[in-house]
Amino acid sequence: MASYTNIPYATIVTVSIVPAILYFLSVAFIVRIEAMKYDAGSEIDLTIDKGKLLSGGLVFVIPLTVMIWMLLGGVTPAFAACWAIAALIVTSWVTSLLTVVMPKGLFKPVAMGSKKIAEALTSGIQSSIMTAILLVTIGIMNNAIVTSGVGNSFSLMIAQWSQGSMVLAIALIGLVSLILGMGLPVTAAYIILAILTAPALAGIMSDTLIVDQLVTGVADPAKSALFFLVDHPNVAKIAEGMTRPEAWDLVAAIPFEIAVTIRPALIDPSVAVTFLLIAHLIVFWLSQDSNVTPPVCLAAFTAAGIAGSKPMATGFESWKIAKGLYIVPLMFAYTPLISGEFWQVMQVGFFGLFGIYAANALIQQYSEGPVGILEIVALIAGAALAFWPLNLLANLGGAVLVILVILRTRSRAKKTPASAFKRSGDVDMKTR
Repeated sequence: MASYTNIPYATIVTVSIVPAILYFLSVAFIVRIEAMKYDAGSEIDLTIDKGKLLSGGLVFVIPLTVMIWMLLGGVTPAFAACWAIAALIVTSWVTSLLTVVMPKGLFKPVAMGSKKIAEALTSGIQSSIMTAILLVTIGIMNNAIVTSGVGNSFSLMIAQWSQGSMVLAIALIGLVSLILGMGLPVTAAYIILAILTAPALAGIMSDTLIVDQLVTGVADPAKSALFFLVDHPNVAKIAEGMTRPEAWDLVAAIPFEIAVTIRPALIDPSVAVTFLLIAHLIVFWLSQDSNVTPPVCLAAFTAAGIAGSKPMATGFESWKIAKGLYIVPLMFAYTPLISGEFWQVMQVGFFGLFGIYAANALIQQYSEGPVGILEIVALIAGAALAFWPLNLLANLGGAVLVILVILRTRSRAKKTPASAFKRSGDVDMKTR
């Protein structure tokens, strides 16, 4: 993404922190709802080997921290990866040394000897060969798309079919990503989608600002003259302004090759870069859905093989659990989650959690306890108010409604045993 957009890696990582937290907490919410609904986990031994956890955590966290730190410093990914590998080996040796000098049981030896290092390097080489083949294939497809003009045509098609609607555009991109993901890895699907659809998505966001300017009127002769390349009756009203429907009608009539000239003249470059980043993040998030969406969901099928559960049933469960992949991109488009000030991002992210919890409870028909008609209405209203962008009063109202539902269903759960929800035909807990 950094190479395709020329946006610093540090910027992309920084703006992705809050959305990532939202997604992982959305998964945690539905796991808790499932556990409460089916009384799962009460028979599981939760004893933790603290020594193994601490040693394994250090071996995982320190090399990853080194790599991210160096990437943020601007070095190449290959250079950062080499240092991360070195940090991994040294950390494994240090943890083994700590088993001698620290209290017994606090650390477990995880030292990598010459044999394990050779095995790891061999595995890395084998994986890199497949990655190299994938990148070569993507490069061929990329050049074919760019040189043939398919990318511009596809972007124009998305813009025309969506009729300027961000929701329709995102839905179309989600459908394309699902189809591509059936036969391509996630990275390849993202790159192709970024080439084909990100310009159209960024253009739709730019058109919103252009419409605002057309409503008030474009007084600058140099800018207004660009619209005279468009064959449309509303062009004559550019200087004095027009109604919003007329402005949208004019923008919809602008050919793609003229739009790419008009947008840079009317949109501030920093705003255009922000729109491009938002578009790529939306495409990136939607490209992940093929991993968890039936009928072809490779990640879910792999998980089913590990768990010994039914593959397709596991796929549908994973699709339900990963609904954050669809909610968060909509927040990118309609809230300042990416483009806002720090306090705006915190407000949208915090209250968005209540909206995500409400969406999970609605789908599962369960919160801390069974959900009735009254709670369903409250959850719908609470989710809508919690997602309302930058309206603190509405956000607080939504949060209060969701909290009231949680408290009410918690009291109801004490009266209704969880076993009542283990109906025939439900997917068993082994699938989950």
